[in-house]
Amino acid sequence: MSDAEDNRFVTLERVGKGKFEVTNVRGGKITTGMGQDADFQPGELLLAAIASCTGVDLDLITSRRAELNSFNIRIDAVKMSDEHGSHLGDIHVTYDAVYPAGTDGDAAREVLPQALKRSRERLCTVGRTVEIGTPITDELAAPQD
Repeated sequence: MSDAEDNRFVTLERVGKGKFEVTNVRGGKITTGMGQDADFQPGELLLAAIASCTGVDLDLITSRRAELNSFNIRIDAVKMSDEHGSHLGDIHVTYDAVYPAGTDGDAAREVLPQALKRSRERLCTVGRTVEIGTPITDELAAPQD
């Protein structure tokens, strides 16, 4: 990373067997686990990140024209295990944006497809990272006594 402002990070602390508390730099917290309770599984967090990244883009772009009446997003994926190992495939996102009737709502509906394309092809960091396939570097911290 070239600039400290561009650095993104979260920290995870083990709070139980297979259960972690995730904390962001602003103090927000969520828990993640193995799916034996209501906590999000890691794959669900990835799906939420993909959908919400483009959701934010669409909201910011279209709400300049009209405030949404409602906005719901559903993202589906299939857990796969093949020659590439375990991964999610066939990711499909459905955006259900409802704008008010009238000129402003028409303007928002008109710009929505182009906003979605801009988000997917350029703006959404999460979706772009997944689609271009970014390498991950692992490091083990020095053992502590």
